[in-house]
Amino acid sequence: MLVENTIHDQAWGTSGYNGLLSIKEEFDVDVYFKEEIQTQQEVNQSVEEFANKGVNLIFGHSSLYGKMFENISSAYPDIHFVYFNGGYQDSNLTSLNFNSHAMGFFGGMVAGKMTTTNQVGIIAAYEWQPEIEGFYEGVSYQNPDANVQMNFVNNWDDEERALQLFEQMNEKNVDVYYPAGDSFSVSIINKIEELDKYAIGFVSDQSNLNEQKVLTSTVQHVDKLYLNAAEKFNDGELTGGVFTYDFQDEVISLGKFSPDLPNDFVKELENEVDAYIETGLLPNER
Repeated sequence: MLVENTIHDQAWGTSGYNGLLSIKEEFDVDVYFKEEIQTQQEVNQSVEEFANKGVNLIFGHSSLYGKMFENISSAYPDIHFVYFNGGYQDSNLTSLNFNSHAMGFFGGMVAGKMTTTNQVGIIAAYEWQPEIEGFYEGVSYQNPDANVQMNFVNNWDDEERALQLFEQMNEKNVDVYYPAGDSFSVSIINKIEELDKYAIGFVSDQSNLNEQKVLTSTVQHVDKLYLNAAEKFNDGELTGGVFTYDFQDEVISLGKFSPDLPNDFVKELENEVDAYIETGLLPNER
């Protein structure tokens, strides 16, 4: 596994590492990982090192690796390359994509329900993240009176910049936040705990940080996709291509619910998720 930043972010990177460990346990194989791999040269060197160890399945834990893998995949016909959230593909190159719009929508519904100031804040890494649009729509659906403030760090891990944006939003009376980034989601949740506000967790179930103040989390079960891909590879069924996964595939879910959420709302939300799984339509589409 190649990781763009770190496996210690308690979000995206950690989820990938857990997936790698699940493969090790399930198939009793040697696994390796490298952190801070961000350039084509670093990818080339890492892949060559892995190949010399007999590795035949490589995960690039980011959309960053799609083009880089495409550039070298033909030189390694005995290795299958897998990466996330992109459009590049080849006979031995597979892209696994999370359809994260719906998870954002349901997280937004929770935020819209629980804001008392009608000020909800999104602090995201990038504007293009599909969950951001979904979250905005979910807040508006649940609470048309709520105003959604949003700002972008333009980096998955710039904690300093994210905390600056948090302070700006805090001054504007935001009381529910969606920190949609890797390392900085934990930092913001820690600040929220200090100030008695609420958060929606990102990528992993972050209720372990504060089960009361983390209302729920928009969870991508990356570890399940890792194991699924390895099982297909082991059975000779992993093909090149672009594949998309959502709630229906049991690799996206909401995390644990805070005890502060009203029970009747939790039941309503769970019914909405079930209806989405059955119909493929969000509440505002039905």
